Amino acid sequence: MSTSPANPELGNFTPYQPAAGEEYMSADQRAHFRKILEAWRSNLMAEVDRTVHHMQDEAANFPDPTDRATQESEFSLELRTRDRERKLIRKIEKTLRRLDEDEFGFCDSCGSEIGIRRLEARPTADLCVDCKSLEEIRERQLGR
Repeated sequence: MSTSPANPELGNFTPYQPAAGEEYMSADQRAHFRKILEAWRSNLMAEVDRTVHHMQDEAANFPDPTDRATQESEFSLELRTRDRERKLIRKIEKTLRRLDEDEFGFCDSCGSEIGIRRLEARPTADLCVDCKSLEEIRERQLGR
């Protein structure tokens, strides 16, 4: 049975069900997250390729300035979206390196377990819920 994750960009996967007494971030759990991260990265990279082809195919020199402006505006929006995805791809690759180094799944700030369900919702999370909440409070107080 396949269940959609909290983050629809990740596609469909079956939520991980740890066995009784299974150690946190076991080999099976790491393999589960590697599969999710690699699929997510592949989807994002395919989207980049589609954008390039779309922009090449749709690029036209419209004689009407309004049509040209509309196309440029659409391309600009698409490029901003791809730039955000490019940054996300880098974050996914950083997370895959953390998996290789056995650092994945633990909070960068306090060292506690991030949790399987949180990681399934946001596989690139590097802070536990408590530390992330504190970070967001600090950011709001500093007006960022």
